[in-house]
Order: sequence, then structure tokens, then C-alpha cells
Amino acid sequence: MNNDLSWMLDSALEVPGARHALLVSADGLLMARSQEVRKDEADTVAAAMSGIQSLSRTMGGFCGDPEMNWRQTLVEFDGGWVFLISAGEGAYLAVSSAPDVDMADITFRMQQLVGQLGKVLTTPPRENTSIQA
Repeated sequence: MNNDLSWMLDSALEVPGARHALLVSADGLLMARSQEVRKDEADTVAAAMSGIQSLSRTMGGFCGDPEMNWRQTLVEFDGGWVFLISAGEGAYLAVSSAPDVDMADITFRMQQLVGQLGKVLTTPPRENTSIQA
């Protein structure tokens, strides 16, 4: 897990009613988590999010075109929502919320965060440029 990215996830939680955020790899590994999520719970949810995303992608045909690009998955529970969107190449952002969250606000905030994460996730590591004598 990249702890350096965890602080970025907290910006998605500034929306009233937002609860938790995870950054998940396409193969279900936890990349980062918001502070309030326990590590063991985050690992389990990360694996589940990968499966949900995979299932969601295969249902494009149900919307009329099997070649449609997946954009977002939204799951409703009695006590709230889970939003899942792409966060760049091979990564997904998941946010949970209370049932009365402003859905437009939280998805907008998630898109903003994805823009920030995309820059961080695609930035190549710095090379050691020190000159040795």
C-alpha cells in the first residue's frame, strides 16, 4: 500500500455524508485507504471492488452496446452507497457514503481526485542524478 497517497483520499471525504475511500489496483490489491478504514477491512473491500468492476465492465451489452466503455458503478445498500470509478490505468477509486449524500457532489469530487491521482500514479520515479566523484 502506498501511504503517500492515503492523505489524498481524504479530499473525497470532504463531502457531507462521505465515509471511506480506497484506491484499488485492477487485480484487487489495496493501493491506499482513507484513515478511518481498518487495514483488514480495506484489503477485503479492495478485492471485492476489483470483482465488482470486472462484472460491471462485462454488462455494457445490457445497455445496448457490448463495446461501451465502463464509467462508474454505483451500489445501494440500506445504509448508504458505494461509488466506484476508474482512477487511471489499472486503478480504481471507491468511496462509501451515507444514504443522503449529494451524489452529484461526491462524483464530482471523485473526478477531481482522479485527476490528481492520475498525475501521481503516472509520474515516473526520479532518477538519482547525484554525481559521484
